[in-house]
Amino acid sequence: MTVRARTPRIAALLLTTAVALTTAAGSGNALARGPGGAALDGTWRMDGYGTVVTVTDGGRKLRTYETTAVSCMPGELTATRSDAGGPFRQEGEAPVTVTQKGHDRAELAFGDNVGHRTLRRIAALPADCRGETGPDPKADPRQVFDTYWRTYAENYPFFAARHIDWNAVRDRYRPRITATTGPDELFSVLSEMVRPLHDGHTGLVDPQHPEGYFAGHREDTVIPDEQERNRMDKAAAESVKAAGGKDERSWAGGKITYAELPGRIGFLRITTFLGYAKGNSYEADAATLGKALDEVFTTARTNGPDALRGLVLDLRLNGGGSDRLSLDVAERLTGRPYTAYLKHARDDAGDPRKFTPAEPVRALPHPGPVYTGPLTVLTSRLTMSAGETLTEALLGRGPRPVLIGENTQGLFSDRLERTLPNGWRFWLPNEEFLNGSDHRTTYDGAGIPPDVAARPETALPVALARLSSS
Repeated sequence: MTVRARTPRIAALLLTTAVALTTAAGSGNALARGPGGAALDGTWRMDGYGTVVTVTDGGRKLRTYETTAVSCMPGELTATRSDAGGPFRQEGEAPVTVTQKGHDRAELAFGDNVGHRTLRRIAALPADCRGETGPDPKADPRQVFDTYWRTYAENYPFFAARHIDWNAVRDRYRPRITATTGPDELFSVLSEMVRPLHDGHTGLVDPQHPEGYFAGHREDTVIPDEQERNRMDKAAAESVKAAGGKDERSWAGGKITYAELPGRIGFLRITTFLGYAKGNSYEADAATLGKALDEVFTTARTNGPDALRGLVLDLRLNGGGSDRLSLDVAERLTGRPYTAYLKHARDDAGDPRKFTPAEPVRALPHPGPVYTGPLTVLTSRLTMSAGETLTEALLGRGPRPVLIGENTQGLFSDRLERTLPNGWRFWLPNEEFLNGSDHRTTYDGAGIPPDVAARPETALPVALARLSSS
């Protein structure tokens, strides 16, 4: 991406290689808008994220640059607007606002995300920025290696937690790279370097070669292909029918489904927070999800004598997407505002323990009908990314839900996407999400543990038994 494309919170782990390649190669960025017109003109460095933003042409053009101590590449966000009061736009992406907070400070926020990023005015672009010049396929392999290694060194927060000495990794692999190293060997080396992290938000792609794709994942996780996902979807539907489910409805091509179970128990299954509508735009996705939730959480189901006695939220195969959309679900399940979680980003190139100030993300009750009764959430190691941030958000709900199944995957950060000097794309996490209650606990790596352990295929009967007896 540039700053953060729409793709980082897609569950790349759950997509086929072909889909992941297309997404990584074609990821765009968002629109941007901000009051102030020409007052925003200038160069801004983002706290964390290794990103510099320029605003030019009287506040009409915004673009990003991806920086490290040894590199500066043009980012993919090149948003424009036709007048000083309108939004910057880049086709197919969620809105981004840039709000000035004084002469030397501004805040940038992506519409499909939560929280904001702080911008601080600087004098000029770093000296080694390429300006409008893009990557060069013939770039020196040593420069490619150094940019890749340095990006991780300055942004990745989890080396200690994953027991990786990143300096030792450089010392081991850098001697293998020379001015004449071929692309196959270079790709192999860069993949080998991060494979031991076993981190599903790490990856590398050569957009020009279908076989040039690598994505990390946890050691205990087998990533299902399309055929296996279809089998799992069918098994989930059959288990609902076996439990007496009726009046099943679906939206977004089956990505969202709802059924009524005996005893006035609702069953809501969501397998992604992205790609609900044609064109894959955030606005269309938000509208589709909103319509589905309006039809699920009606006045009759949330209040009165026929209201639901319990709700099962099935996130066992939820691969992620937009954190904003996942928070929309949490806000249908509470009658009071609360802190869903906090998030911060690594903010010191030399110290992985230093972060930007942790920003609370609030869950605010939806203005329409909301369900506030007993809730169980089904999870598995294939509950990832935005599926996990929803799970974490619900931990602060009252009454607290019961989690049934397996530990989630342990991927919370947005994927920070970057371009290498030769045009290859790669991504890595650079944020932590903190528990909304104690402001300290993170679930990266290990995932969120269930309250009741169960195999994914038996989780629904266990949930129904608990709800029926409550």
